[in-house]
Amino acid sequence: MKTSKTELCARMNKAWEDCKNFLETHRQADETISAEDKAIYDEMVKKVDAYKAEIALLDEVEQREAEMNKGTSKPITNTPKTADKKTGRNSDEYKKVFLDFLRGAATMRQLKDALQEDTGSEGGYLVPQEFERRLVEKLGQLNVIRANAHVVSVGAHERAIPVVADEGTASWIAEEGSYGESDDSFAQVILKAHKCGKIFKVSDELLADSAFDLEEYILNALAKAIAKKEEEGFCVGTGDSYNQPTGIFTANGGSAGVTTAAANKITADELIDLVYSLGAGYRANAKWLLNTATIKAVRQLKDGNGQYLWQPALTQGMPNTLLGFPVLETAYAPTIEAGAKVIAFGDLDYYWIADREGFSLKRLEEAFATTGQVGFRGSRRVDGKVTQAEAIKILSMHA
Repeated sequence: MKTSKTELCARMNKAWEDCKNFLETHRQADETISAEDKAIYDEMVKKVDAYKAEIALLDEVEQREAEMNKGTSKPITNTPKTADKKTGRNSDEYKKVFLDFLRGAATMRQLKDALQEDTGSEGGYLVPQEFERRLVEKLGQLNVIRANAHVVSVGAHERAIPVVADEGTASWIAEEGSYGESDDSFAQVILKAHKCGKIFKVSDELLADSAFDLEEYILNALAKAIAKKEEEGFCVGTGDSYNQPTGIFTANGGSAGVTTAAANKITADELIDLVYSLGAGYRANAKWLLNTATIKAVRQLKDGNGQYLWQPALTQGMPNTLLGFPVLETAYAPTIEAGAKVIAFGDLDYYWIADREGFSLKRLEEAFATTGQVGFRGSRRVDGKVTQAEAIKILSMHA
């Protein structure tokens, strides 16, 4: 009898749970497993991989059958119509007029007519949607937190995120007995919109040079500056009261994991303790987050067999690992000193970043005229917060 894909998935999930349970129940006092148990575990994993390969094969067969069943042609049942015309910030007309305006070749009146929408709330003009999309894409490439966090767009309003503050408990129930009511409790995390911006200048000569790619220059200048300031805020930002995101390494960021015994040194055991201070459910997607100086100190640590805890990546583009988990480097994590929160370990998908739609850019015609330059002021609004503190654990230095 042919086994269904649903049944194979169930078997694979059951086999994987058996793997994890075996690993947890066969750890020795030093948190390692014996060579014999490791061999058994490897065989169990092979079984999981076999199920996975079979499911992938069934997926491929289904996809091919779907392609084969498609019709080779489609009758025309109505008259052709032209594609919907792009409007507002998405229109080709607005993009052209906007770039002309940046060079001084178009007037504000022309810009308003092409936009047919309100101007930005910051007194500038909203950039074309394609420009904003490319900017956000570059921010993700330049900002290690943004690249690993959960990013949402919030439009013009705050975003309230309901989170489970206490998941409550289950209970054993007699045959035909009643289920007790849920004792889960919920809280809300409010993501606001804090302004981050920069002023930069371009010479009159470059603006007059049609070969100069002004759009790319502005895009790169803004992305580099804003990505750095955002990443700093996502690490050590002081929160709503100071018009900043709430950083991971702050009191309202990740939760307490381990405090070192020394004020200026981290031990291998303390890193292991930090790993297991994080719940097993969050460990599957956990990453380390620390600065360069701390990485240097950690790279020198060895286990009881004299092996370095740090393992360099074997493939280009892949992260280094520490105790089997990927390492992310940021310049904005605090440095080792008494009382500092220096290492975060956890699932960064529980750090939420809210992007307010609409990037504002203003041309400053007169501000730098005496030096033969034109200024540009760009700004966007963003917020970031840890939505589940227990998902990210912090290693703090002894005070």
